[in-house]
Amino acid sequence: MLSLHGLVRGHDLELGRDADTGGQVTYVVELARALGRSPAVERVDLLTRLVEDPRVSPDYARPVEDLGPRARILRVPFGPRRYVRKEQIWGFLDHLVDRCLALLGESVGLPHVLHSHYADAGYVGTQLSRILGIPLVHTGHSLGRVKRSRLLDEGRREAAIDRQFNFPRRIDAEEETLEQASLVVASTHEELERQWSSYENFRARRAVVIPPGVDTSRFSPPSPGSPPEDAEWIDRFLRDPRKPIILALCRPAPKKNLARLLEAYGTNADLRERANLVVVAGNRDDLRLSEPGERKVHSELLYRVDKYDLYGKVAVPKRHRPEDVPALYRLAARRRGVFVNPALNEPFGLTLVEAAASGLPVVATKDGGPRDIVGNCRNGLLFDPLDPAAIAASLKDALSDGRRWRQWSRNGIRGVRDHYGWPAHVARYTKAVRRVLHRERKRLRRHVTSMRGAAVPAALREAGYVLATDVDDTLLGDRGGLRDLLAWLREEAPRVAFGIATGRTLPMALEILGEWGVPHPDLLVTSVGTEIHWGPSLSRDLAWARHIRPLWRRASLARALEGLPGLTPQPARKQSEFKLSYDIDPGRLWPLERLQSHLRARALHARLVRSQDRFLDVLPVRASKGLAIRHLAYRLGLPLERFLVAGDSGNDVEMLLGDTLGVVVGNHKPELNVLEGLDRVYFARAAFAAGILEGIRHYGFASRVPEEAPA
Repeated sequence: MLSLHGLVRGHDLELGRDADTGGQVTYVVELARALGRSPAVERVDLLTRLVEDPRVSPDYARPVEDLGPRARILRVPFGPRRYVRKEQIWGFLDHLVDRCLALLGESVGLPHVLHSHYADAGYVGTQLSRILGIPLVHTGHSLGRVKRSRLLDEGRREAAIDRQFNFPRRIDAEEETLEQASLVVASTHEELERQWSSYENFRARRAVVIPPGVDTSRFSPPSPGSPPEDAEWIDRFLRDPRKPIILALCRPAPKKNLARLLEAYGTNADLRERANLVVVAGNRDDLRLSEPGERKVHSELLYRVDKYDLYGKVAVPKRHRPEDVPALYRLAARRRGVFVNPALNEPFGLTLVEAAASGLPVVATKDGGPRDIVGNCRNGLLFDPLDPAAIAASLKDALSDGRRWRQWSRNGIRGVRDHYGWPAHVARYTKAVRRVLHRERKRLRRHVTSMRGAAVPAALREAGYVLATDVDDTLLGDRGGLRDLLAWLREEAPRVAFGIATGRTLPMALEILGEWGVPHPDLLVTSVGTEIHWGPSLSRDLAWARHIRPLWRRASLARALEGLPGLTPQPARKQSEFKLSYDIDPGRLWPLERLQSHLRARALHARLVRSQDRFLDVLPVRASKGLAIRHLAYRLGLPLERFLVAGDSGNDVEMLLGDTLGVVVGNHKPELNVLEGLDRVYFARAAFAAGILEGIRHYGFASRVPEEAPA
């Protein structure tokens, strides 16, 4: 399982500490534990980011943490050592892909299934699934397209929210994840019907609704003989603590809609007289030092307490501990209160299930998961979260009938046991995953056999390093620099293998290499990563061909693109089995996003690679130069740090990202300027092959062990 952001550990979860440490963290930790207890599961590894930061607990810097029987957390370093919000880790995900490949290929071994959580993990899981052929299961938790639409509806500026939340990349990653995933796990029917259905790659037949489980051992209703809960930290705010409690418990995020809850309570005199309001929204110390979003939420809460003069009626405690939460639900239940979730949209609503397990009826937003929860448990009411009067009316109604309150309380306890216990969740989950494995068993068997069984050519077994370079305008272009580079390769052979990664077909690549006097490489990645050949016999890597074939419908793609403005098919000799190549007119060509939508509307799947503002290549979704290089690394048993890759144009981008040592030659196209400043991407001053040699000297390539290679 991949869950990359937030603070993830197996004990004392810091829920509400920030916007990234909430219900998803609880879910993935408890799911890992529950699966580990299942006899159907051999082992569960929950992979997350290793954080070394004096501001957070040293627990998050431990590489391995046991969660219980056959389950553990693995923490992998990528990106900054310090703790950062999730929007800031996107630029480092390619490094994580490469480190996962090393981890899976060496100490951990290959799992039967990958399960990604949220869009960032979906991106990583998609790349790993494409490279290794392992089925991918995905849970979205929160969807970029839905959140973006909601923020726009609130009047936020499009450019500002895209910059803040990285929406274009996030939504694109979600589309690619849907394209690759064998199974999408949703928490509610609403998530499938109204949220995932807005994505072009969503296919209902590959989705299943499995309500999340809850560790009900932590949550139970108050019993008559049990001692009362410690309420001093709440009651010190309240003039009459004996009144029923309306309890809200959530992160201090704008989408949680707490300001409208305060408005609903503050503008309804009957509700204020009937009950107290307790809002536990994360932890805060000095508001001036809080994150801007959290500071805004807390400031709005405190402003409305003052505006409606709610002193003595509202409790907004500054801090709470994880162990306080179960007692807080019981306190509200003991005082015959209700739990309220006023979120603008709630993908699931874990706190609603916790409240129900505690015997506390619920009143919640009608948008999202609460519809399923209240429908299953029959323990409360739903309201329109945009209407303060409707919120207030629902709260008054829920508190008005003692007999119905007691029935809701009993219904909630029973409903959680029947629908949301971890044993029930795991049974449904493993059944769905078994179907995936059964459906894909033949393809998986062929892939694993060919990946592990095909022999690496003898000449490459001694190689400890690989130089892989683009051909046109990178390797070739200056005979003096080429002569020096070939001399270096002769001196370093066989310790350093020589490979090319080109957009040319194999015959065209061999032709131009011959014209320049370049001997046959040890490895040839041709046709923009869709073909791999092993030298000197030029034997084709059939495992790679089988791996990239799924979803590839070449003839249908050609028909779908025929006649579109700005596209002219290149000559037949530039085409290949897994590549359609076009010359483009940049002024007439549709944007790539529109082209992609055009294909998806026809149930066609392809990777579109634009380069030099002159060419467009249409490839299988599992193929690219970068993915081919990672396939070779796995086959050769070499870490990516031992690959130096060089390029000059747009179809080299994916190859240059991640843990490879990237070199951009001095005569590169402007489209590669976006890579400046990235880790392990060196921009050479020299052009062509001389630039490659400059990069070799910069990294000290092949002169030291990979762990010493600079970032």
